Amino acid sequence: MTWSAVPRLTSLGTTVFAQYSALALSTNSINLGQGFPDTDGPMWIREAASRAIFEGKGNQYPPGPGIVELRNAVAGHQMRWYGLQYDSSDEVLVTAGATEALTAALISLVDTDDEIIALEPFYDSYRAAITIARGRIVPVTLPGPDYALNIDALARAVTSRTKILLINTPHNPTGAVLSREETEAIASIAIEQDLIVISDEVYEHMAFDRAHIPLASLPGMRDRTLTISSAGKLFSLTGWKIGWVTGPANLVSAVRTVKQFLTFVSGGPFQYAVADALNEGDGWLTELHETLKQARNQFCDGLRAIGVEVH
Repeated sequence: MTWSAVPRLTSLGTTVFAQYSALALSTNSINLGQGFPDTDGPMWIREAASRAIFEGKGNQYPPGPGIVELRNAVAGHQMRWYGLQYDSSDEVLVTAGATEALTAALISLVDTDDEIIALEPFYDSYRAAITIARGRIVPVTLPGPDYALNIDALARAVTSRTKILLINTPHNPTGAVLSREETEAIASIAIEQDLIVISDEVYEHMAFDRAHIPLASLPGMRDRTLTISSAGKLFSLTGWKIGWVTGPANLVSAVRTVKQFLTFVSGGPFQYAVADALNEGDGWLTELHETLKQARNQFCDGLRAIGVEVH
C-alpha cells in the first residue's frame, strides 16, 4: 500500500454502528442500530461447538477453504432450499463472516476505477471495501416509502466501467425484499452487460411477506453470481463469525486468493457446529422466520395503535 491510499481509507471515518453501540453500552440503552440479536442461538448448536473443542476438532488450523463437513452442509442448504447445485470442493468457500466474504470478493474482482453499482442505502462495509479495492461505488437509491427498485435507474447507472452489481436482498437497512420482477430485471441487465453479481443474502430466511429469490437461481445467473450468507444471521450467533460464499469455481477461487491473506482461516470448532446447524437446523430456520414475523407484526400494530404511520 502506498501512502496515497491512506487518506482514502481514513476519510471513511469510524463506523456509525460502532459509535451507536458504544453509546448504547455507556448509557444502558436499548440498541436498535447494530445487527445482532438479543438472544443467543439454539443451545444444541452451542453444545456442538463445545463438543468440537473438547474432542479436538478444529483447535488447530482448519483447511483454507473451510472444513469439508461445513462446505458440504452449505452446498446441501443451497440445494434443499433453492435447488442450486454447488460442488463443495471448489464452489463453496468458508469465510470469517459475511463481511470478509464481501471484502475479499470485491478486492479480488475490482481493478482501479472499476464501477460497482450498489443499492442505496447500503451496509457500511460496502463503501469501505470498494475503496480499499480502488473501485468506485455507484449508488442506485431505493426510494421510500416502499423502497422498490427503479429498474430504469439501475439500467442507466451501467457504463463501460461497470463491472459488478452488488445486490442485497432482503435489504439492510430498509427491509425491502426484491420481487421476482425486480430480480429478473437485475438478471437481464447483468447478462446483457456481461456483469458479475455479488449477492448479499445474509437475511435470506427473514423475508416475511414475499419469498426470497436467490439471484443465482435465475436462468443464466449461476455462473456469474457470488452468493454470500452467514451463520451469524441464520442462527443468531454473530460472534462466531462464520460465513460463506457459493458460486462458480473461477469466481470462488478469486475470492479465496484474497481471503487467505486476510484471516487465512477462522473458528475451527465453530465450523463443525455450523455444519451440524445447517444439516439439522431447517426446523430452527422455519421457527425463526415465524417468530420474527410475529414480533414484527406485533411491533407494527403497536406503532399504528399510537398513530405512527408504518411503511
